[in-house]
Amino acid sequence: MDALSIIGILLALGAILLGQSLEGGHIHSLINGPAALIVVGGTVGASMLQTPLAVFFQAMRSVNRVFRPPGVDAEQIIRKIITWSGVSRSEGLLGLEGVAETEQDHFTRKGLRLLVDGTEPEVIRSILETDTEARSHRDLQAAKVFEGMGGYAPTIGILGAVMGLIHVMENLSNPDKLGSGIAVAFVATIYGVALANLLFLPIANKLKSIAYMHANMREMIADGIVSIAQGENPRNIETRLQSYIEQ
Repeated sequence: MDALSIIGILLALGAILLGQSLEGGHIHSLINGPAALIVVGGTVGASMLQTPLAVFFQAMRSVNRVFRPPGVDAEQIIRKIITWSGVSRSEGLLGLEGVAETEQDHFTRKGLRLLVDGTEPEVIRSILETDTEARSHRDLQAAKVFEGMGGYAPTIGILGAVMGLIHVMENLSNPDKLGSGIAVAFVATIYGVALANLLFLPIANKLKSIAYMHANMREMIADGIVSIAQGENPRNIETRLQSYIEQ
């Protein structure tokens, strides 16, 4: 569980609700079903319209990565690559055949299989770079869905506000109905801006950072496997791979 994401959401919501309370307002005045329906329904609907079905569902599944980001132990990966390098120097590339079959990570397994098959280093690099680019593109597509939601939500919030004002104008002669219309008008705007800036855009940026981190790790793995194919010294490989994680 990513504690920072949980704390961030709680802090943002807590600050807004506390500020509302300190200003003398009532928290329940921020709860409005019609406004929520307009903003949430309109935002999701617009996003579904602009997004292919597979990408939309992938984006929804990716939300879990914000709160449970897949762990990447770069130091452990480097140690494994150095171990493989030692095996290849002592037993030859075929000595890594068993490692390739048991490796859990699909990307790494593909690289090891290419290595064991005796594929040329530049061909290995080309194949793994293409895989990295394709995976990064899919990951960033998911982030763009939430970026789109972050763009639509404030505008649809304004749409909800206009609808609320129309309701107010239609009932000027009936004071009992004015309150609900004004509430929808203002609360819809709050929902739109809040959802965009406290939820959708932060989720998009978090997914981007995770995508870039994993792309960097895949580049490191590809570099290590190509170095093994080229027969480089394990110490030189380790020195170069450490550059990927040095701050």
